[in-house]
Amino acid sequence: MRFEASDLGQLFAGATQLVVAKGKKLVVFDLERDLPAPQDLARVALGPSGKLRAPAVRCGTKWLIGFHPEAYAEHLD
Repeated sequence: MRFEASDLGQLFAGATQLVVAKGKKLVVFDLERDLPAPQDLARVALGPSGKLRAPAVRCGTKWLIGFHPEAYAEHLD
């Protein structure tokens, strides 16, 4: 299943944290404290194709978007 910008609000509903790998750095959103603007969320969560970056893993109320070994080790422990 592929997700686009219009799907992100529903997809991340109920999430408390979003961790996005952008190259070697991580962008972390605390969705309980500060909900980003839809365009900011789309800018980091979507790839060049306009679809949700892969891999995308939901772990409880956290989402891990993109591949970052250290983030996976930390959040999937």
